[in-house]
Amino acid sequence: MSFHIRPAVPQDAGAACAVLRRSIEECCGLDHHGDPAVLAAWLGNKTPKTVTTWFESPTNYSLVAVRGDSVVGVALLTGAGKLALCYLEPEAVRQGAGKAMLARVEQQALALGMKTVFLHSTATAEGFFAGQGYRRDGLVRAPYGIDTVLFWKPLVADASAPDSQRKRFCNCSSA
Repeated sequence: MSFHIRPAVPQDAGAACAVLRRSIEECCGLDHHGDPAVLAAWLGNKTPKTVTTWFESPTNYSLVAVRGDSVVGVALLTGAGKLALCYLEPEAVRQGAGKAMLARVEQQALALGMKTVFLHSTATAEGFFAGQGYRRDGLVRAPYGIDTVLFWKPLVADASAPDSQRKRFCNCSSA
């Protein structure tokens, strides 16, 4: 069955939240190692109410991947050019939805005049982003207690790496 990628709407927040939580709990064991404190911190803001605010923010560009009638993936690009979310439910991994969402995010970033996209990847997703042309640029400790890899991708020929301030997690509510 194929996927349909479309803009997220606030009514998708509950289903998107479930995707986020399942993906983190079930797919990111390499990162959280089953540590209840890490999981609690990582999942702490993954609530339907918070996801709704992310989807409603005029500075965010949010997408969902839908298979049939079910949301199976969620992605979010901030106005600062950060891919803050790119998660799939376990059954949708390695079936093309992640690549399709990422391609749409990159198209939107270009349409908004962004020259690069950057993100903080888990160890679980590191190979995926490297395979999509993202460049590693060091390790960053996430506020929820895991090491992440800073990745960035030039979208135009004259793009340069994101500035050093972007290498740290912000205290914003976007991710």
